[in-house]
Amino acid sequence: MTDTVINRSDPEPDDKGPGFWSRMRTTLKLPARKRPKGPWWKISMLTVIGFGILIGTIGVRIVDPPLVETARVKTFDLYNRLKPRTPSDPSPVVIVDFDERSLEEIGQWPWPRTVVADMIAATRDYGMAVIGFDVVFAEPDRTSPESIANSIRGADEVMIQQLQKLPSNESVMAATMRTMRTVLGQAGTKTPKDDIPPPVAHTTSVLGWKGGDPNDYIVTQPSLINNVLPLEEAASGRALFSVDDEVDGVVRRVPLITNVAGTIKPTLSMEMLRVAFNGNSIFVRMNEGGIQDVVLQVPGTPGYAVPTDEKGRVWVYFAEPTTFNTGDYSSRLYVSAADIIKKRVPVERLQGRLALVGTSAVGLLDIRATPIEPRLPGVEVHANLIESILQQTYLAHPVEMNLVEILFMAFSGIILLVLVPRLGPFVSLAFWLVLAFGMVGYSWYSFDQHLLFLDPVYPVLTAFLLYLFLAFSNYARDAAEKKQVRGAFAQYLSPDLVEQLAENPDQLTLGGETRAMTLLFCDVRGFTSISELYKSDPQGLTVLINRLLTPLTDAILRQKGTIDKYMGDCIMAFWNAPIQIEDQERAACASALDMFRELEALNAIREKEAEEEGMKYLPLNIGIGINTGDVVVGNMGSEQRFDYSVLGDAVNLAARLEGQSKSYGVKTVLGDDTNKKVEDEFATLELDLIAVKGKTEAVRIFTLLGEKDMLDSSDFQNLKQSHNGFLDAYRAQEWEKAIEIGEANGKLMDGLMAEFYEIYKERISEFQENPLPADWDGVYVATTK
Repeated sequence: MTDTVINRSDPEPDDKGPGFWSRMRTTLKLPARKRPKGPWWKISMLTVIGFGILIGTIGVRIVDPPLVETARVKTFDLYNRLKPRTPSDPSPVVIVDFDERSLEEIGQWPWPRTVVADMIAATRDYGMAVIGFDVVFAEPDRTSPESIANSIRGADEVMIQQLQKLPSNESVMAATMRTMRTVLGQAGTKTPKDDIPPPVAHTTSVLGWKGGDPNDYIVTQPSLINNVLPLEEAASGRALFSVDDEVDGVVRRVPLITNVAGTIKPTLSMEMLRVAFNGNSIFVRMNEGGIQDVVLQVPGTPGYAVPTDEKGRVWVYFAEPTTFNTGDYSSRLYVSAADIIKKRVPVERLQGRLALVGTSAVGLLDIRATPIEPRLPGVEVHANLIESILQQTYLAHPVEMNLVEILFMAFSGIILLVLVPRLGPFVSLAFWLVLAFGMVGYSWYSFDQHLLFLDPVYPVLTAFLLYLFLAFSNYARDAAEKKQVRGAFAQYLSPDLVEQLAENPDQLTLGGETRAMTLLFCDVRGFTSISELYKSDPQGLTVLINRLLTPLTDAILRQKGTIDKYMGDCIMAFWNAPIQIEDQERAACASALDMFRELEALNAIREKEAEEEGMKYLPLNIGIGINTGDVVVGNMGSEQRFDYSVLGDAVNLAARLEGQSKSYGVKTVLGDDTNKKVEDEFATLELDLIAVKGKTEAVRIFTLLGEKDMLDSSDFQNLKQSHNGFLDAYRAQEWEKAIEIGEANGKLMDGLMAEFYEIYKERISEFQENPLPADWDGVYVATTK
């Protein structure tokens, strides 16, 4: 291929008009463009391919993979938000809420079973119809007298015997349960258990079915997390409160019945209604497609027939989320558990209601994503289901709707195959718009008037995909030629610039723009020692560095980062250019954690290789610095040669932070601006207020330790609280207190920050020998890069 040189002295190429592509074709020796021949009425290969696409998309809809189902249910979510269920007011349900105020007033969860017994007794005294628990009491109460007696060391023997004679907390709660209709919650688990739950835990109110065996369709769980035996024996009913997320993590459907270890069990909502109404049983009706509905039989009434999908799952029709306990009992659903226990609630607010016991406290981890609200207490899902059953307002997606969707796809596809080649793209687009609006309108009408789900998204998108294929097939050759141009210029320019040049060739000029970006520097620790192992094999050192840089680069690219350059064993990367990224700080931090995981995997492989070859093994270690700030990004260099890069103070600071990772005994150092954006998503700790070398202005720096699961863990929260106390003592020059806290903190979370506290201990020793001024501002001046 002839070398292609773009010189500023050459005439500027015009935009992508006919002349440009003809010149490119000549310069790059591309094949001459060929025009199709033959009569217009002849069936072309494109039409055949289009018909194949239509058949294929219909086949995908019939198979209904998770991706297609997710797109469909997202539409149903939108409908639920546009027209939420009109709730009952007053509601027949009251959520007895373990809210933050209850936990502050009564104590942390789990409460003693005697306190729970007081709550059950209060609901009885208020005249409530039934109480159901969206929690499970799986372990014996550790505050029972016998447990306390066995845990006291050195106590008087008489006192121990007196404690052992007292009734257990479980027996107190069980005795209270026998005076009030109580439904205990149980949880299905996908992990088989070695210990088999007692038979009473498996007793069920589902007595039978008609039209087939539901076990062939319903959700199954291999084992059960049940309550302790005295409570199970005293309960009026036992049911599952487990609510499984769907593929996208949203709760839409709740199985009314579940097969747990061979026994069919009802969901908590149905069992509460059965107990409250003295129902005979919960009956399952089948048809040829699976489960048709689940019927609650109530003496003297027709009962409640709840339509389900073929697996026995009911679509929950959500009302708008209600406010939590407001103190004046104006919340439609929620009442604080503390207020009920202490009987501060007016009788008319609770009398005759169904009590659902659950939690809205974030710390108790029962927060769910739902179509109507991304963060909804799980207990409110059951409350919405009970209200829907009592109102008999049910959502449904019957099998017939699948047939309607497939027929629409076939009809619109065949019409487009006929119209597009003959009438052109604009008339065909108008026809597609008519079909699309008609399908969407009919779908909304079905939901609005009949609460039926008809998916308009997949059929409409399928028709549009076919339209695009047919309408723009004439441009396919231009796209292929553009690809060849990219391949030619890729030998000379960076990939990002190649893309810009392919779209607008006249952009090949010097310049830049100011943009807020996140920068990452990564360097290998102890590289000199590793190099000595390869002093007689420089090529082997090159191979090693390539083995390291490849997975680290992959980790950056997976998070949409841009590799700026490699500097020996160092990587420089950035986010938010050339493509803007809204969560650039999160992406950079996620990339850093992924880089350490990749490094750990590589070191494990290298250690095994070294052992097999009988060679000395030195692990590879890296340090990372991440900073966010305004920089200049663009084409930089000379008129003869330039590259896409960044300049600015934020870049220099990111490089300095990487160097400080070793000085503080941590893997990653974050700038203050970066930490502010990610402190609610990642586990970070403040390191210092430091003036890095080359800068007089102090910056607050942090370390990145882990992801959201670590951030939410109690171990980390304890460490963070104590760590902040350490920094307070350090900055107040309370040296002995700081050393004491640091030594204790160094043992937390398996010594996660032990090296950091040892470094500070050495620094404090220097300050003790060379005292600081009384008005010291806490800034540490770094003497190394």
